Amino acid sequence: MSSSSANDPESLRRNRVLSSKLYFDVPPSKVPLIYSESYDIAFLGIEKLHPFDSSKWGRICRFLVSFGILDKKCIVEPLEASKNDLLVVHSESYLNSLKESSKVAMIVEVPPVALIPNCLVQQKVLFPFRKQVGGTILAAKLAKERGWAINVGGGFHHCSAENGGGFCAYADISLCIHFAFVRLNISRVMIIDLDAHQGNGHEMDFAHDNQVYILDMYNPGIYPLDYEARNYINQKVEVKSGTITEDYLRKLDEALEVAGQRFNPELIVYNAGTDILEGDPLGRLEISPDGIALRDEKVFRFAREKNIPIVMLTSGGYMKSSARVIADSIVNLSKKCLIETSGAPKST
Repeated sequence: MSSSSANDPESLRRNRVLSSKLYFDVPPSKVPLIYSESYDIAFLGIEKLHPFDSSKWGRICRFLVSFGILDKKCIVEPLEASKNDLLVVHSESYLNSLKESSKVAMIVEVPPVALIPNCLVQQKVLFPFRKQVGGTILAAKLAKERGWAINVGGGFHHCSAENGGGFCAYADISLCIHFAFVRLNISRVMIIDLDAHQGNGHEMDFAHDNQVYILDMYNPGIYPLDYEARNYINQKVEVKSGTITEDYLRKLDEALEVAGQRFNPELIVYNAGTDILEGDPLGRLEISPDGIALRDEKVFRFAREKNIPIVMLTSGGYMKSSARVIADSIVNLSKKCLIETSGAPKST
């Protein structure tokens, strides 16, 4: 290989993916459910200045363990995404911009973060995010091997290669897909983004990439109002503020039917935000907890019937009740035999 071809962007990206340590072998005794205690963000109470529940991820796992559906020893702990891993999608200049606390404050929407020394911001805010990125990337490998994987975190769908925002500092979905292209020998990925907010980050990253099909079902009247990114959605399903469970699930059924006819993926990345929950102050939709469990079941059934590996990410959700809703949905997936966890759930 000539030095010029070795230095072209695609070769550099490929070499970074191949040299990464984020894909590692997971013993069969582990369940393809990924989490680390490092996911949770806690720093002098400043995390409470954002409506996102930054202890949600740990609470989901504690519910699952207490229900008896999951043995703590069976959870997979990911590695932290390194700078070299992040450069697979992000530019050097974007990553350097995160060395300014004011930039991170803007991305996580917590102004006081701008006043904190960046070494602490890296440790208390960005390190947890990088661990979650590692989890999302590893989830694709596990899904290919086991049929499914859940990262109890991730889903930073507002971040693109060059821009963070909306509590999303790294583009974990884009990174996950680029790793899968190189390491899993696949060439077609479907993103099913059912967070209440439009997934403008991955939409910008895959704007002209026919290897990626994006189904995005979102509330058009709320953040991010990214009209340019909307041009790059393959299948746009808009659900207005106040949409109720029955109407939402009917639209989802129709959307999945169309998506299955239009595109035949080798991997599904499912962004399963719970900010569609009734009462969520940011999502402004009116979907019941049972409706969310049904939503997740429909997406997993869609993948199972087509024999497509599926990665689920927990993404947005701005109420304390979100953690229990997600845990209950995972229990339902297990009861319906759409996933296999380590134990039968206790009655709750």
